[in-house]
Amino acid sequence: MKHSETIIILDFGSQFTQLIARRVRELNVYCEIHPFSTPPAKLLERSPNGIILSGGPCSVYDTNAPLPDASLFQLNTPILGICYGMQLMAHFLGGAVDKAARREFGRAEIAIADRSDLFKGFPDRTTVWQSHGDRLDRMPKGFEAIASTENAPITAIRDTSNQRWGVQFHPEVAHTPLGMNLLRNFVFDLCGCQGNWTASSFIDDTVKSIRETVGDGHVICALSGGVDSSVVAMLLHQAIPNQFSAIFVDNGLLRKNEREQVDFTFRNFFKSHLIVSDASEMFLSRLSGIVDPEQKRKIIGNTFIDVFEKEITELKSNVGHVDFLAQGTLYPDVIESVSVKGPSATIKTHHNVGGLPDKMRLKLIEPLRELFKDEVRNVGRALGLDADLLMRHPFPGPGLAVRVLGEVTRERCDILREADAIFIDELRSSGEYSTVWQAFSVLLPVKSVGVMGDERTYQNAVALRAVTSHDGMTADWGRLPYDFLAHVSNRIINEVRGINRVVYDISSKPPATIEWE
Repeated sequence: MKHSETIIILDFGSQFTQLIARRVRELNVYCEIHPFSTPPAKLLERSPNGIILSGGPCSVYDTNAPLPDASLFQLNTPILGICYGMQLMAHFLGGAVDKAARREFGRAEIAIADRSDLFKGFPDRTTVWQSHGDRLDRMPKGFEAIASTENAPITAIRDTSNQRWGVQFHPEVAHTPLGMNLLRNFVFDLCGCQGNWTASSFIDDTVKSIRETVGDGHVICALSGGVDSSVVAMLLHQAIPNQFSAIFVDNGLLRKNEREQVDFTFRNFFKSHLIVSDASEMFLSRLSGIVDPEQKRKIIGNTFIDVFEKEITELKSNVGHVDFLAQGTLYPDVIESVSVKGPSATIKTHHNVGGLPDKMRLKLIEPLRELFKDEVRNVGRALGLDADLLMRHPFPGPGLAVRVLGEVTRERCDILREADAIFIDELRSSGEYSTVWQAFSVLLPVKSVGVMGDERTYQNAVALRAVTSHDGMTADWGRLPYDFLAHVSNRIINEVRGINRVVYDISSKPPATIEWE
């Protein structure tokens, strides 16, 4: 989708690249990330107001250093280089980077020599966050230094005649207190953006785009009851209320009472456009005896396709034709699928990325593929969705199949459903639910010895998992209170037959993933 204002970030491998995008979007300016190798001509197709070159772990002199096409610096577009991005710009334009410089990591104080553009509104000195091994030793022709540190005389540079700026530090991180001010100066004053990309404008643009794309076609929406698919369904409802059908599949792998909740919530919105398909027996029978996580995902993905094909055949008899499938792919799904140096290593199969089987003969609509999770929630709020639904924790596409470790059976899913319901119920009633990004229970493929009353037991163990995160790309384990965990453990062991042990997962992502499978 074309936007009236766009800032493009070229990714050179920085751990903060996504954070730059989030900071720009906080200014209500649309921003997207592209690999450093993207041809400049392709970037121009996006009509960018400005380009930001991210940092990166390499030196410009490394054999395999990520280097863009040299014509990037001939574009008539404002450019801001951050850390490696600044060194790269200087390197291409005739400056010199000192590869034997003293490394700088952590906080540093910069002295600002000019406060007329990039540093407008700044004091003479301010704290920034440095993270670099090399430094700029000689500026290219036409550039001037506008900030320095004790260790790096050239900490920020500019060439106003060619609209180029560079900083050796990271304005996007919280450790640079005035970093947002710098980005605001670049995006608004130097790139000329107005900041008109809001939830309301996104809805208006997306509704218009859906109508133009669909024409007189008919769309089916894979409705899971989670935030993403719910927002997609509401966008379709607003754009083409009589040309879509929302299909909710009960695969036997749902959370407790989820089918009833989805039916109640969306029947009010969509009336006859909501189709509830009970395919639990089909899913569970195909998963019988399967323990490998990737095999589970593939079976579930293929079974969903079979169920949808059946529902589409029946739907065609009523509406005549089905042309599109809408799903809730988000921007992190897209980013994780393509890294700065090519396809990422497969951590887990993304069922929302990669298209559809040819046999389905449906075109794909992904209205949220430009958004992060918190932005999706803002859109849902503007569409009038219930706050409880919007703030629901993410739930994996394969459902409980990847939280029941080992073989998936109805009995084991029922045990996990009950334990998980207690955990979530206690999180909500205690006020802890909103303090974590995601929380859930995992049924482990082990049994342990216990004592209940005067009897020895040999029953299942369940692990509780809660993480804090901003967007799910990285996560830390949630520091839930000990008394809370003890209370949850007691409830689960006392109320759920088949469980006699509860443990708490204190692993972060990375090195662990959020889900266990």
